[in-house]
Amino acid sequence: MTQDAVEAAPRWRLSNLHLIVDRENAVYAATRPAGRAALRLHRVGYQSQSAIQSELWWCAALAEAGAPVPRAIPATDGALLHRLSSGRLVSVIDWVDGPAMGAAGVPLPGTPPSQASLHRAVGAMVARVHDASDSLVLPAEFSRPAWDVDGLTGEVPFWGRFWDHPDLTPPERALLSDTRVWLSKSLTDYQAAGGDFGLILADVLRENVLIGPEGPVLIDFDDAGWGFRLYDLGTVLSQCLSEPCLPLIAQALVAGYAEVRPLTAADRAMVPVFTLARCCASVGWTMPRLSPDDPIRRRHIDRATRIARQVLSGNVGWWSP
Repeated sequence: MTQDAVEAAPRWRLSNLHLIVDRENAVYAATRPAGRAALRLHRVGYQSQSAIQSELWWCAALAEAGAPVPRAIPATDGALLHRLSSGRLVSVIDWVDGPAMGAAGVPLPGTPPSQASLHRAVGAMVARVHDASDSLVLPAEFSRPAWDVDGLTGEVPFWGRFWDHPDLTPPERALLSDTRVWLSKSLTDYQAAGGDFGLILADVLRENVLIGPEGPVLIDFDDAGWGFRLYDLGTVLSQCLSEPCLPLIAQALVAGYAEVRPLTAADRAMVPVFTLARCCASVGWTMPRLSPDDPIRRRHIDRATRIARQVLSGNVGWWSP
């Protein structure tokens, strides 16, 4: 256990801390007088203090509205966020019992019908969070990043210039440069036509969805912000592109979402586009985070170029709007 965790624990009256993940944030399982909790040491230099405070307010408000997310827990002084002597920010959220939906790069377990049923439930969960977010009156100081046209395809995207990744071959660089231009126009046109835009989760990955007693629960809002609602569905599908029953999964995910938030034909046609947008963003994500010899860098590039060829050619065999 790090000194930061030791220092943070008394502020929430936590005990029995043990590290469970150390990626973007370091997360510890812990015990508090009212039950279990998760202590998060936020990654230095990623989100501002204002953005993290907004995230915690948002989670607390969503949980209060009945959305399937863990609530933020105030410290003994009532604050949701503290800065430690090291300068690192720390917060605590409710513990969610249940296994993760899956893991990156690992085939989904279960039969095709069970995989479809699970994704239908995840689609409905995402839609309920979108609905609950739309019902909130945000505080004036609310601040979160933007996954808008500029945030995905501008000169300085939020996760980096994916088309400039140092591992790209010349043909791959040309393809992703063309993809960036194509995506920018597609997203701009969709927004101009009234495409749904608002607060999104932006990181609905398998490891961030726990299967609780009452269904899927989202546990990670670190990247959440303003964006196209369908980007959340594209994020889910970005991890499913190698699944044998991808068409069934995609249809179930979108059907579950549409049961809660109806989708137009124009919305449905954009599902592969937002899947491509997420795959490209993930290429940018690898640059500052993974070492040059990490195989995930190449896997993300191969995935992005593969789906880019499909979408730009109009030959997306796994999706029927």
